[in-house]
Amino acid sequence: MKNPYLVVEWNDTETNAQGWMVVHNFVKGYAGGGTRMHPTVTKEEVKRLAEAMAYKYTACESKTTGGCKAGIAYDYKAPDAKAVLRRFLIAMMPYVDAGVSLGSDLGTNYDDVLKVFKEFGIDIPLTKSMKQDQNVLQGIKAFDDLLGTKVDGLCLNDAVTGYGVAFSADEAWKFKRGKEGATVVIQGFGCVGASCALKMTHLGYKVVGIADANLLVTCEEGLDIQKLIDHKNAHGEMNPDSFESNYVIRSNTEWLDIDCDILIPSALEDVINETNAHKVKASLIVEAANIPISHAGDKIIKQRGIDIVNDFVANLGAIRFYDAVIFGLVKPESQEVIADIEKLCRKNTYNLFTEAKKRNEYQREVAYEMFKPAVSDLLEYAEPAKAISVQP
Repeated sequence: MKNPYLVVEWNDTETNAQGWMVVHNFVKGYAGGGTRMHPTVTKEEVKRLAEAMAYKYTACESKTTGGCKAGIAYDYKAPDAKAVLRRFLIAMMPYVDAGVSLGSDLGTNYDDVLKVFKEFGIDIPLTKSMKQDQNVLQGIKAFDDLLGTKVDGLCLNDAVTGYGVAFSADEAWKFKRGKEGATVVIQGFGCVGASCALKMTHLGYKVVGIADANLLVTCEEGLDIQKLIDHKNAHGEMNPDSFESNYVIRSNTEWLDIDCDILIPSALEDVINETNAHKVKASLIVEAANIPISHAGDKIIKQRGIDIVNDFVANLGAIRFYDAVIFGLVKPESQEVIADIEKLCRKNTYNLFTEAKKRNEYQREVAYEMFKPAVSDLLEYAEPAKAISVQP
């Protein structure tokens, strides 16, 4: 599919916020994807993100879910951001009730999304047939219970995507026969960037630079990731008051200037583009964010021979967690969830790099062939209306 199955536009009645919900494809009448909020969100961006979700569910080996995405062009730091999110979700509720499973993404919180759903009697969005499946209902209960559990001090739902990215990065680096103790720079320090940074240190890597919405902090000896996480502010940003004396603070626009072996963009789309792709110093890019490299930037990265693990291969942890627990693919235990994500991310990354090497082709191009969605079903909502017989 080149075009999405469904595009819905929303205009807020109380602010200048505008939003879109895009379903790229349904599988068995179901689709899943997050809701992001940021002033730069556009309809085209949401369409690209929905397509990436469709590929991501294929990479997840999902037999039940297609790809969708929602985006709201509004400042997620604004005092009324949660109210804007609530009005958007209410507008999307007929689709949510029918099986469009919207979650959270950049600038939104999953708990806030679930609160709005529960106002309307929806625990987790399901299709009509899923609502009647006791196994699925039991899976939802197990998923709800797991949302409150923690791993390495992080909420499980906040850790799974970043951990999956780290596993993919480690697998790719080993495939490349990279040196031990390789250096890493991470752009973005939300849930994904922070959990990825933490797991990378657990795996023996040295995180030498992190950029967030306000600043870039670097340290050649490696940053204390746990301390940076423990002192984040209410917006999930780093607190300079907690920095060590040997940390260097720079402008967050300078993140590509830092020497590193592995680069992990973990926030906005198109942050690597035609204006800066020539500055990338790493030999491996792992896309923790969705579509962090523009089309023009990607051409430069390919020409320069830089290896990549693209987004829908690396950052599938959250949707695999959801699918695997709700549909009974793994035991509903936190360590089983993490082990399942690690196995899948490593397998997909290894297979991608093996195939790309065999063909002598760029990893992204190979990934789009390997994980192309093969199913595009219709929305499952209600039985067709019966014909009414009218007597003459």
